[in-house]
Amino acid sequence: MITGIFRPLPAALCALAIVLFARAVTAVRGIFSGITPDATQRIYFANHASHGDFVLVWTVLPPRLRRVTRPVAAAEYWQAGALRRFVGQKVFNALLIDRDPATRQADPVAQMAQALDGGASLIVFPEGTRNVTDAPLLPFRSGLYHLARARPATELVPVWIDNLNRVLPKGGLVPIPLICTVTFGAPLHVGGDETKDAFLARATAALIGLSPKAERPPQ
Repeated sequence: MITGIFRPLPAALCALAIVLFARAVTAVRGIFSGITPDATQRIYFANHASHGDFVLVWTVLPPRLRRVTRPVAAAEYWQAGALRRFVGQKVFNALLIDRDPATRQADPVAQMAQALDGGASLIVFPEGTRNVTDAPLLPFRSGLYHLARARPATELVPVWIDNLNRVLPKGGLVPIPLICTVTFGAPLHVGGDETKDAFLARATAALIGLSPKAERPPQ
């Protein structure tokens, strides 16, 4: 059973307000260059430079996909205060992960696999934290590989979020209106004998290849 398809009215209104606000501030445009926005179950893996990253990916999905797509987010952030708990749980139906191994009671990969088994698609950030460096991406953590191994039939779709780090930079409180794009690339699957390092290198290259700054082959 997929959770989150039917939201209570307050959560549904809040979701609509978030989508309208995100579109008003960023004029965000979804570019589906490697997939079509259909009902295929997917793991969307994206670059991470701002608190608003998953909101933008979620916003550009059609409503029918938005209702079954769960962002994977930090439990300590989304459980801090009643408003965040309401938005995280009731609006986004976020899959909350305890990032502290000392207090963690569930395996994050098992949590994500269970959500996939329930019919959800996921939005994940394999860098593990926001990238505030000049490098296009931080090294990917191993969770994406282990999740791909655990559910090899699920499509892994690279998603490049462009410009949002300038709209809502780390430490900023007031968004700066700028145009953003969210580009969805061709899906990946882990190879039967593919090593962790090889797969993560391939996934990294697929994501960087969607960046507007990536070098394009000559036409």
